[in-house]
Amino acid sequence: RNADDISSEEYGEFYKSLSNDWEEHLAVKHFSVEGQLEFRALLFIPKRAPFDLFENKKGKNNIKLYVRRVFIMDNCEDLIPEYLNFVKGVVDSEDLPLNISREMLQQNKILKVIRKNLVKKIMELIEEINEDKDNFKKFYEQFSKNLKLGIHEDSTNRKKIAGYLRYFTSASGDEQASLTDYVSRMKENQKDIYYITGESKEVVAASAFVERLKKRGLEVVYMTEPIDEYVVQQLKEFDGKNLVSVTKEGLELPEDEEEKKKKEADKEKFEPLCKLMKTSWTEVRGVVSSGCLLPCCIVTSQYGWTANMERIMKAQALRDTSTMGYMAAKKHLEINPDHAILENLRVVGDKAH
Repeated sequence: RNADDISSEEYGEFYKSLSNDWEEHLAVKHFSVEGQLEFRALLFIPKRAPFDLFENKKGKNNIKLYVRRVFIMDNCEDLIPEYLNFVKGVVDSEDLPLNISREMLQQNKILKVIRKNLVKKIMELIEEINEDKDNFKKFYEQFSKNLKLGIHEDSTNRKKIAGYLRYFTSASGDEQASLTDYVSRMKENQKDIYYITGESKEVVAASAFVERLKKRGLEVVYMTEPIDEYVVQQLKEFDGKNLVSVTKEGLELPEDEEEKKKKEADKEKFEPLCKLMKTSWTEVRGVVSSGCLLPCCIVTSQYGWTANMERIMKAQALRDTSTMGYMAAKKHLEINPDHAILENLRVVGDKAH
């Protein structure tokens, strides 16, 4: 039937019979594609995620495939990517052969074109939800993990999906903010987006790394879900700004000429102490002077896992211990040249030499 002739009540009834859901759907997209190939589709986004959304044992998706109104199968894995497995609906193709087998479906070019169109339409549907702040909040609460998985899996739509991500930040209060909001609040001389990964909002907010940036009036994005570690591995930049972890070595904050000169002087002044500490403490890869607020702090190397990622990997029940050795975070010690304790240590070190 034509989409214009169908009432929202009819869509609601059809959705409930299709999905066995007791609630209405959150959004619907009804469309047909004509041209080189013809198909019609009706897609629904539910209001809440099923509790077993990421269980591997169940069917991969909820899209039923029909060919010229004859039912073919109800979990065609190639019809939609895994991260969009929460979308429910029906696809009716005019071009696929009726006697098609599962094996032939996997090689079928028509199916690839249908898949591409479905993803495009689902992105449009998410964009429509995004226009209503309250509706998007409900959607994001339920399906944020899917969007983050999309960043990891779907390089074509990565940029678009990144715009839908929401995080708490050091300046957002009780509301989550998008990366676009963050960029709009950036300081004039700020080139990067700063983030920290950790267990919870409370834990990361109390971190000394965050305190250092807040003191300078810089905003930090709080990434508190394990999947965020995989997001930042793929999402290197947003809107031309690099994503930089505040817990890794080599963090460069915006500085004026005076601060640069002081930093160079401190580096020279504390070099003998740094060398002495490195030789007597073999667990760390390097010792450098930096602007941390505590007497000293441990940062991880630029490449490899963050300390939070190491914690997540250690918690895996079926983890592969062989990767732990070379992927585990390499520790670097950063010392605060302005702290009295370090100044005393420097004096003692100089006397010893």
